[in-house]
Parts: sequence; structure tokens; C-alpha cells
Amino acid sequence: MKKMVTSILILCLLLFIAFEILTESKTIMESVQFSFQIWQNNIFPSLFPFFVLSEILIHYGFVELLSELFKPLMAKLFCMNGAASFVFFMSLVSGFPSNAKYTRELYLKGMLNEEEATKVLTFTHFSNPLFILGTVSLLFLKNKEVGLLILFCHYITNIIIGLLFRNYSKSKKENSKVSFKQAIYAMHQKRIRNSKTFGQMITTALSNSIQTLLLILGTVTMFLVITTIIDNNLNLNALYQSTLNGFIEMTQGLKYVSMLSIPLKIKSILTVMILSFGGLSVHMQVLSIISDTKIKYLPFFTARVLHSAIAGILVFLLFDIWTMFI
Repeated sequence: MKKMVTSILILCLLLFIAFEILTESKTIMESVQFSFQIWQNNIFPSLFPFFVLSEILIHYGFVELLSELFKPLMAKLFCMNGAASFVFFMSLVSGFPSNAKYTRELYLKGMLNEEEATKVLTFTHFSNPLFILGTVSLLFLKNKEVGLLILFCHYITNIIIGLLFRNYSKSKKENSKVSFKQAIYAMHQKRIRNSKTFGQMITTALSNSIQTLLLILGTVTMFLVITTIIDNNLNLNALYQSTLNGFIEMTQGLKYVSMLSIPLKIKSILTVMILSFGGLSVHMQVLSIISDTKIKYLPFFTARVLHSAIAGILVFLLFDIWTMFI
């Protein structure tokens, strides 16, 4: 009986969404067009090169190189094996949800087990630095100094999350001695064992990257439509509406928050909290990417709630000092 009620409720919800799309077609179309703009102007340019490059680097032994060089750091800070350093550093420069893609690739190749892959996802949720310093700070908030503060608090909180989760499923201890010669040798051995030609690797990397980016486009579009339907039916004030939109679809929410008539300090706190949580749209992207693995989602969700709260507190504490001296 309970399952039947659930089925009926899902059907009613889908019919309601279809009704809204038909009756509010103008606003829905605007949301769809906005999703394409986000994807075209921000997501595709920032992620596509890194998606393609990461697959080629994995085939050519770059993971083995970083694993050897950074295994003492990863072991001492996060109790992780060295392979996690690839996800960490690549995510640092490319932004989410690339961390899920890199983690999945290493998991499928056996370089990270289920627990390690679950753990590394929790502290590699970095927003693209160009998005924060360009779109968020200059286009939305129109303040470069505040953008630097948001970037710092967002990034440093990821380190804090990693420390909080360091005892979650510790990796086996490795030899902590770093050998650059051994790192080069390990990379070389991986390249030699690779059976694919460079052309095959490029073709596979392009195909996988486009497929993932189209998945991201579809997810962003779906959640923008959902936020539009919510806005059309809930009579919320501008602050609550913008915040709710941000925690559902990040980019739209950040844009609306920047347009609010509230102090810059409050805008900055809301911005870093939305960035650090990522929005349900990003969460769905992560879930979709790891759907064919045994990587757990709940620790990632828990980490994002903590990330949002801690980053918001840091901006609140540092804002006045930062704007005074920077």
C-alpha cells in the first residue's frame, strides 16, 4: 500500500511539472536558455580541457608519478594513499564535479578502493578558481578582494574537511620515503604497459568527456526548471528565494544573491555557503558520475553540509579584517 501511495505521489508530481511547463512556457524557456548559457560560457570551457587531459595523464602514468611524490603528504594529512593526490590537485584547478570523474576513473582502474574513493570525494570539492575570481567576484559581487576571501575560505575548508575525515577508512601505510627516481620509473612503466595508441586515447578521452559534459548540461537544465517552478508557486521574499535557488542550482542562486539589497558581508557569507555546498544540481551530477560504482554518496553529502557551515563561519570572522588590509 505504501509503495502504491508513493507511485501515485510521483505521478502527481510529474503531471504538475508537465502542467507548469505548458502553462509557464515563457519562464521555463528562459531557464533552459540560461542553463545553456551557463554550460557554454562556464562549464564547458573550464572542464572540457581538464577532462580530456586527465584521461591522457592517467594512461601515461601521471597518477603513479604524483602518488610517489606526494604519498607522505597524503598519508600524514589525510591517511590516504598517494593516488588521492591526483584527484586533489586536478580538482583544485578544474573545479567540481571533476573530482567525481577523476575519482571514478581511479576507482575503476583499481588505484582507489571503495572506501578510499568515498573518502577522497569528501575533501576535493573545489569550485573552479576562475569561476570564483571571474564570474563570482567580478561579474556578480563586483569586488575582487572579497572574491579572494571567498576563494581562500572555500579552499581552506576543504583541507579542514579532509582532516575531519582523516580517520574514516584509513589507507594501508606506505613507505613514506620519497624517491623522484622511483616516481619517474613508475610513470615510465605505466606508459610502457599501456596498450592503447595515442590516437585511441584521444578518441576515448574526447568521447567520455563530451558524454560527461552533456550529462552535466542535462542536470543543470533540469534543476533550473525545478527552481523556476518553485519560484512561480512559492511566495517567498527575495532573500529566501535567492538562497533556496542557490542550494538547488548554484549559479542561478549566486546571481540572485548578488542582486540583493543587503550588506556585502552577508552576500559573501551566502555566496561561500552556496559554493561550498554546491547545490543539489552538483550533487546529482556527482551521483550520476559514480552511479556505476560502489562509491558512497552520504559521506560526500555530510561533508558538503559541514563545508558550507565552516566556510560561512570563516567568511563571517575574517571579512572585516580582510577588507581592511587587502
